[in-house]
Amino acid sequence: MTAFRAFRVFDEGGVIGGRVVSATLEELSPGDVVIKATYSSVNYKDALAATGTGKIVRRFPLIAGIDVSGTVEASADARFAAGDHVLVTGYDLGVAHDGGYAERVRVPGDWVVPLPSGLTLFDAMAIGTAGFTAALSVLDMEKNGLAAASGPVIVTGATGGVGSLAVQILSARGYQVTALTGKDGEHDYLRSLGAANVLSRHGLGRGTRPLEKATWAGAVDAVGGDVLSWLTTTMMYNGCIASSGLAGGTHLQTTVLPFILRGVKLLGIDSVMCPMATRRAVWTRLASDLKPPALPAIARTIEMDALPQAFATLLAGGARGRLVVKLGES
Repeated sequence: MTAFRAFRVFDEGGVIGGRVVSATLEELSPGDVVIKATYSSVNYKDALAATGTGKIVRRFPLIAGIDVSGTVEASADARFAAGDHVLVTGYDLGVAHDGGYAERVRVPGDWVVPLPSGLTLFDAMAIGTAGFTAALSVLDMEKNGLAAASGPVIVTGATGGVGSLAVQILSARGYQVTALTGKDGEHDYLRSLGAANVLSRHGLGRGTRPLEKATWAGAVDAVGGDVLSWLTTTMMYNGCIASSGLAGGTHLQTTVLPFILRGVKLLGIDSVMCPMATRRAVWTRLASDLKPPALPAIARTIEMDALPQAFATLLAGGARGRLVVKLGES
């Protein structure tokens, strides 16, 4: 039994936390495909799970990490062979099944996506669940009629993972993007990603009227709470909101008026159980026309030992771009 390093989360007397441990393949959750992991990433959901801040992890102890990329080491699934470059995001990974923060990862073959041509293993995790969610958001809005000619679009939580990738994807597709952020020192950074305008969340005028000035044709919202409530009141006629996050809260206070008087569409975005056919198609797009052009500018590599500090930074609202976790040799 060859040992390898993994970041495992424990519930010790009601106190939830994680640490780097030595693990073996025999200890891992069952699966058809063993991946020699190269990279993972840090998402807000990972921070909630690994610290117990959110009730994410469904069994303890559990190796955390909802994303992983690497090379197939062994496979009982005929669709994959040793040496294949692959990625996994979502499903029960890092939630009820041992996850991506380990040098070896074992998963069901039905969860595995072949790495598309045009992406490296690093790129796949610089994108990760956050970028996959951003791409799903953009494509779902476009399916519901949004186009660059429709009018301005806004991205909330714009310095975070979903936000910083959505700004890039939208601006590269010709949209006039406004980035909404609570970090007043990051305006230049957001403009470097393609934002035409930057709006401070601190100066946001949240009126009491059920309908405010119609401003946005589309919105990618990874924040939720009061920000999402405000968005519903400021959308243009037939505007679309893609909602994927809860950093600002889970409650939505609004009225039916935006929906019945302006035809506003509130689109729920779920990357976890996205069907495999859609999943593969979106990853192929992320390797081609939806590939974020500034990945190197937003991605920073950390080691597994730095995960606790990374989680604290995310939960404190201090995240910028993407944190890629180096697990093995690329």
